[in-house]
Amino acid sequence: MNKVFNINLGGYPFVIDHEAFDELEQYLSSLNRYFKASEGRDEIVSDIEVRIGELFKEKLKRRKIVSLNDVNDVIDTMGRPEQFEEDIYTESGTYAGGQFDIRTGKRLYRDPESKILAGVCSGLSAYLGIEDPIWMRLAFAIGFFGFGIGVLPYIILWMVVPEAKTSGDKLAMRGEAANASNIANFVQDNMQHLGKKITELGKEFK
Repeated sequence: MNKVFNINLGGYPFVIDHEAFDELEQYLSSLNRYFKASEGRDEIVSDIEVRIGELFKEKLKRRKIVSLNDVNDVIDTMGRPEQFEEDIYTESGTYAGGQFDIRTGKRLYRDPESKILAGVCSGLSAYLGIEDPIWMRLAFAIGFFGFGIGVLPYIILWMVVPEAKTSGDKLAMRGEAANASNIANFVQDNMQHLGKKITELGKEFK
């Protein structure tokens, strides 16, 4: 007979047995220690927890209790801190370096970071490996003004395609492995990019 605990992980509720709980707690503690001095630590750990919650949901299906095997499998997928220096951005390659970068394993999302309306065109561009979403926007514009189509497909995609909200979603949208090291690197890159933008705006204001 094993004890079980009710937990909330990344917004997902789970029932987990005590051995699995202890292992998961140790893993999350190791992540907190590893990223203690990192820029964006809270966002990194939060996004990793969301991804772990997603993996648990995929593994459980009709089962109700998270087991130690489930936790160990998810940790193997996410990676341990001692592996991060070797694994960052190596599992699926690097970000797109040219105009087209076709990869397998991508997931279709709407991209909120480079959207004009709903992020459909930028999400499709990322999925198809097109670096600049302007080409997809031109395709929709030509379809609408040249052939009378374009608005309805856009609206349908807006309704059925989910928005990339977490770092894991945005990595999956680009075909990157949504593991802990890639999530951390993605968050830090975004924060550095934001810092540069703020600095540039400050210089323009002066």
